[in-house]
Amino acid sequence: MIRSKLFRSAPLALLLLGSVSCANQQTSSPPQRISQLPNRPPAGFTTLFNGSDLTGWRGGDTFDHRKLLAMPASDHAAQIRKWTASMKEVNPKTGKPHWYVENNELVNDGFGAYASTEKDYGDFELLVEYRTVPKADSGIYLRGVPQVQIWDVSENDDGKLGKALGSGGLWNNSKGAPGKNPFVIADKSLGEWNSFRVVMVGSRVSVWLNNQPVVKHAIMENYYDRSLPVPHHGPIQLQTHGGEIRWRNVFIREINGDEANRILAQEDSSNGLTSIFNGRDFAGWAGPTDNYEVQNGTVICKPHKGGTIYYNRQVGDFTTTLEFKLPKGGNNGLAIRYPGTGDTAYVGMCELQVLDDNYEQATNSKIDPRQAHGSAYGMIAAARGFQRPIGEWNYQRVTVKGSSIQVELNGFLILNGDVATVKDIMANSPHPGKDRLAGFFGLAGHSDTVAFRNIRLKDH
Repeated sequence: MIRSKLFRSAPLALLLLGSVSCANQQTSSPPQRISQLPNRPPAGFTTLFNGSDLTGWRGGDTFDHRKLLAMPASDHAAQIRKWTASMKEVNPKTGKPHWYVENNELVNDGFGAYASTEKDYGDFELLVEYRTVPKADSGIYLRGVPQVQIWDVSENDDGKLGKALGSGGLWNNSKGAPGKNPFVIADKSLGEWNSFRVVMVGSRVSVWLNNQPVVKHAIMENYYDRSLPVPHHGPIQLQTHGGEIRWRNVFIREINGDEANRILAQEDSSNGLTSIFNGRDFAGWAGPTDNYEVQNGTVICKPHKGGTIYYNRQVGDFTTTLEFKLPKGGNNGLAIRYPGTGDTAYVGMCELQVLDDNYEQATNSKIDPRQAHGSAYGMIAAARGFQRPIGEWNYQRVTVKGSSIQVELNGFLILNGDVATVKDIMANSPHPGKDRLAGFFGLAGHSDTVAFRNIRLKDH
């Protein structure tokens, strides 16, 4: 929430949610190959490895992609050249480069820099086949982050690494975190080709190995800084780890924002959330509803209007999901445990900011980090840079338990905080409502035409 002059003292919360359509069948079940020809992609996919050379690939390493992008151009280019030279270096024992093509297969001898796509990817569906050797230890980096793990499951490591649990897990996730270990052992015998299907939306990753689900919609932790989400874009990387591995049929399909929202909503639909906005009128809602309008299943704050409207049933701990769309410089908020009167940012548990990620540029004004989108207004700052472009729908999931709040935006966990522990509050302004254990959920308008739809809620 950024306070407008018109509604400086008005409450600020608004929230809507209606029905969410399911993801298409292609994202919910393994696609069928349409050709047995090598490196011929299924419909909708593009080929990453062309079967004849390393076009489209560069060298890479276990290196934070954000830091690579932040380098001066000359340093960035020099680093890429160094990695690519390592990738193409000739192994004196074999007389071949560390990476070479043979029989339409991309072969790595276990050494050299990683094969990394020149292009960075956001949300995607990846298909890849691999064949490896005894004592294998390799993997696939997603947006430059390690990794979907590849093991020789027949090797006994006394449980130290978890090889016997099978390939396909997000091995660099924290111990006990969802996705770290695969559900089942789906590996084929050494010498046979294995096939991966990986769907990544935000930080959420699902993995199928040989058509068996081994990871479902798990958050991939950022190996380089676990306090931040993984990057929103980055390369696909094929890891080298001391043993020969062969790759073929490497295909990718980029997922747009609308499909990504459907995938996220489909996963949440099984968690018992119920629609609290019917898409037609404000039945079940209270507050200054005259300051909002319903258009085509969405609720929109009228220009130069605002105030907090809320679902007229009190909740304690809850989860809500919704989609929102911002105009340039748009400002709104989600009221959390709002008492029904007053400014929800202070008298409610908090207001979760809904704000254009580029608000400063759009309005030529400066904000405190605790005013950025997803932040518990004035108390806890959210990670920035994970919104979709202005004019596109964003998908958000909010979970409130006791004094803790989690905000997941487009599949990225941007806030994971506890208001009870907050000592430093923006402008030293009191937040007497932050310890509230129950209240209303709503939308807090600040004169901008921010739109919401598909608003669902589950009371815990």
